[in-house]
Amino acid sequence: MRRLLTIGHSYVVAANRRLAHEMAKQGGGEWDVTAIAPRKYRGDLRPIDVEPIAHEADRLQLADVRFDRSPHFMWYRDITPVARGRWDVVHCWEEPYVLAGAQIARAVPRGARLVVATFQNLAKRYPWPLSAFERSTMARTDGWIAFGRTVHDTLASRPPYTARPSRVLSPGVDVERFRPDATLRSRMLARLGWASSDPVIGFVGRFVPQKGLAVLLDALRLANAPWRALFVGGGPMEPDLHRFAAECSFRVHVETAARHDDVPAWLNAMTVLCAPSQTTTEWREQFGRMLIEAMACGVPVLSSDSGEMPHVVGDAGVVLPEDDARAWAREIDRLAADPLLRAERCARGLDRARSHFAWPIVARAHLDFFNAVMDGARA
Repeated sequence: MRRLLTIGHSYVVAANRRLAHEMAKQGGGEWDVTAIAPRKYRGDLRPIDVEPIAHEADRLQLADVRFDRSPHFMWYRDITPVARGRWDVVHCWEEPYVLAGAQIARAVPRGARLVVATFQNLAKRYPWPLSAFERSTMARTDGWIAFGRTVHDTLASRPPYTARPSRVLSPGVDVERFRPDATLRSRMLARLGWASSDPVIGFVGRFVPQKGLAVLLDALRLANAPWRALFVGGGPMEPDLHRFAAECSFRVHVETAARHDDVPAWLNAMTVLCAPSQTTTEWREQFGRMLIEAMACGVPVLSSDSGEMPHVVGDAGVVLPEDDARAWAREIDRLAADPLLRAERCARGLDRARSHFAWPIVARAHLDFFNAVMDGARA
């Protein structure tokens, strides 16, 4: 049996640690899986204590982290479990250019393979010390995972990535929790005081300019459908959303208290999910988890053409220009007025979520890559 250690600060959230849980289940008698997660972590919106997973299949070890207000310089207080374990593969879910990634890479014992994962889909040249972290991490790495095609396109021809085995994989979604639920939809709409016939245009994510909220607000102002709008998340643009809500009396709800466990209920309340992310000189959408969660809930999706999102959506939704509010308004009107079109998009999204992004499928793809690294590249 091969021994896998998977470590990352994202594992503080149960929805992310499902990767380790599912790898342990999918690995069966082939892989023994241990996960290291922070005991607590300062998230974007709130401090997070490590979240439980019922009947967790991996062996979970908790670690304290320091400087977690700064993702680039966060580090693990005690890395002994990495250094002293008899691992066949260490899977590091930390970016290669951050301190934690370099710290883990240095601790990996001789003879173990190191596989790192990255979301970086911009061709950046990092300043010191980030450049030193990346060099140190990649010098020890035996393989790397690109969380998306745009990530692989960006890094595959760049030394030292080009010399190491790589694979395009994706995050996953829990299709048992994220699923169509008519009862849940009725309950949420009743809570909001909205009729079941009202088309609800939704957004889930950070309330920041690069997520395209300004374009979505302009599109809603231009749309002719008798829409309601639901914004779920948090961030500095919350006052802008409340001003928009006042402008559109009784048609808009801004929800800032939702935890991740609440997201399936809010998604089920939506008729359409909009993800109008905007590319900047420093950022483009790296994946778009809200897209696969919405598709798994049977909610049609509209996304911009920023970064990885067109590849995530595939033929299951509509990809629109980032800054064309009129195009967004037209598509909102079209979906709101056509229940047959919505049903078709719902079916496509469900199929894509279940066949491409369900956690068991994603976990098996990770294990297959680890096997390939074990059987090929040497540390």
